[in-house]
Amino acid sequence: MMTGKERMMTALQKGKPDRLPITIHQWQAYHLKAFMKGADQLGAFLATGLDASITPWNLISRSESPDWQESRESCELAGYLNAERRVVKTPDGEITWITAGNEYTRFVVEHPLKSEKDVKAFLKHLPPGRLDKKALSNCYNKTGDHGIVRGFVDSLEQPGPWQEFCELVGTEDAILWALDDPDFVHFFLSGITKWKVEYVLREMDGARFDLVEHGGGAASSTVISPAMFEEFCLPYDRQIIDALHSVGLPVVYHTCGGMKPILGLIPQNGCNASETLSPPGVGGDIENEERTMVKEALGSKVALIGGVNQNGILTTGTKEDIRKEVLNCFETYGKDGGYICSASDHFFHTPVENLVTMGQAARECFY
Repeated sequence: MMTGKERMMTALQKGKPDRLPITIHQWQAYHLKAFMKGADQLGAFLATGLDASITPWNLISRSESPDWQESRESCELAGYLNAERRVVKTPDGEITWITAGNEYTRFVVEHPLKSEKDVKAFLKHLPPGRLDKKALSNCYNKTGDHGIVRGFVDSLEQPGPWQEFCELVGTEDAILWALDDPDFVHFFLSGITKWKVEYVLREMDGARFDLVEHGGGAASSTVISPAMFEEFCLPYDRQIIDALHSVGLPVVYHTCGGMKPILGLIPQNGCNASETLSPPGVGGDIENEERTMVKEALGSKVALIGGVNQNGILTTGTKEDIRKEVLNCFETYGKDGGYICSASDHFFHTPVENLVTMGQAARECFY
C-alpha cells in the first residue's frame, strides 16, 4: 500500500498508483475555523481521510529598499471587512491600492497600476522576494509521507505574469489595454517575467516543494480568447516553468475557469500537470460527458488534477452523489493513471462528513 506522498507523486509522474489519490485544492481559513475545529491543514486532511496537499503560506518576504517604501493603514470601506490602504513611495512617484475582505477571503478593491507611469515605476523599483527555506523544510518534514507540499513563484497577487497584470490593473482594463496597446502590455509581461525567473533561480533551487502552482484564473477561456492566451500567457509562462524545471521543480498550471478551447495550448507551456477541470457549476466548461475527451486531449500529455464539483455536489450533494462523482472522475480522468481527484477549487461550507465520504469513495478505486 502506498503512502499519500507516493500515491500523489506517482500520479503526477503520469503513473498508476495503488488507488485513486484524493485531495482538495487548498484549505481555507474560514473552513478550518468554522468546520474543522481550528485544525491546521495537515490535521484537517488526517481528520477527513484525504491525501494531504499542503500549501504553506507566508514563506516569502520582501527585501527592504530605499526606492520602495511601503506603508499600510486601515481604512473604512462600506460593505467590507479589514480594508487596508497600501502606499508605496518610489523615486518615480507613489503607487497606491486598497485590499479588503469579508469573512471568507481577501481581494483587491482599488488596483495599484493605473497608468503607464505606475507600471514603469513598479517594474523599476519592485524589490526581490526572499523564500524562508527553513520554515518550508519544517512544513515538509511535518507533512512527511501524508502527502505533498505545494508552493508558488513570488508574486504580488498571482504567479502567472498575465494573471498578475489582471490583478494589478483590473481584468477588464487588462484586456482592453492588451487590445489597444499590446506592445506596452508585452513590456510589462516581459519585465515581471524576468523578475519572477530571477526569483526562481535565486530562491527556489533546493526548495522542498513537491509541486509548484503556476497560472491563475485570468488565463481561462471564459476570460480571454485562445488567441490572447497564446500571445499574452504562453511565452511568459514557458520561461518561468522552464526556470522551475531547471531547479528540479514540477509545475501544475491552474486554470479555474473554461479550459476546453485551450486544451491544446496548455501543455505547450511545459507544465507537468493541469488543474482544475472545473464543471459549469463552478465556473468551468467541462460537462460530465466530456471528461473522457479531456482525458484524451489533455491528459495524454500532462497529469490532471481536480474535477469534483465542490459546490453543487461536494457541499450540497448526498453521500451517493459524492460517491458517484468520484467514481465517474476515476473512470474518465483517472483512466490509465496520471490523475489526482480533487475538489476543483475552494469551498467554504462543505460539511466534514461530505469530505469523509469523498475520501472513502476514492478508497474503492483501485488500479
